[in-house]
Amino acid sequence: MNVTPTNASPAHALPAMKIVIADDHPLFRIGLKYALRDQGFDVVGEASDGVQALRAVQELNPDVALLDVKMPGMTGIEVCEQLKISNPDVVNVLITTFSEPAIVQAARYAGARGYLSKETPPDQLARQLRDILARPDLDRLPRVDVPRLTPRENDVLPLLAKGFSNKEIARHLGVSPDTIKDHLARLYAKLEVRDRTEAVGQARTLGLID
Repeated sequence: MNVTPTNASPAHALPAMKIVIADDHPLFRIGLKYALRDQGFDVVGEASDGVQALRAVQELNPDVALLDVKMPGMTGIEVCEQLKISNPDVVNVLITTFSEPAIVQAARYAGARGYLSKETPPDQLARQLRDILARPDLDRLPRVDVPRLTPRENDVLPLLAKGFSNKEIARHLGVSPDTIKDHLARLYAKLEVRDRTEAVGQARTLGLID
């Protein structure tokens, strides 16, 4: 599989920041390429899936890898994880329509330095990219309000997700059913839910369980 290099961008005020764009939607990717060139970026490569994206960044070593979150082969988050090891100087930025807390948290853990919306106008997108490049040490990902669970609540939650009853959870953890009932009441309050089904759904949304 060959990396798809692109021609150099037109002359603009220096520095022309080198960027690789990865997105599996051709029309969006091409439109973004020309929009960023118009904003002074040097788009040196593009990719249509995660595997191509990883190879393109490793071979072209741009300043920025602009990665779609959901791509075939490897997700943008998985590409970030690999690039954190192979190309640690590249600034990885995710561009997406997804805002679920679990995805944002996964992006943060993978080392992404930005999390941008596909609906952002090109001039704003360019400004955000330049801000990220100016201070890549800053965490610019959206803040996610994830409740802090106790160790025992973290024990209870995956068993709840498996459909265990209070008695089964109590037996598994070696405590009384009344104790489990108390843990569940505190879990419901922290997750702001009313029942077991809502608790499991909210926990998945927040990335507390797979």
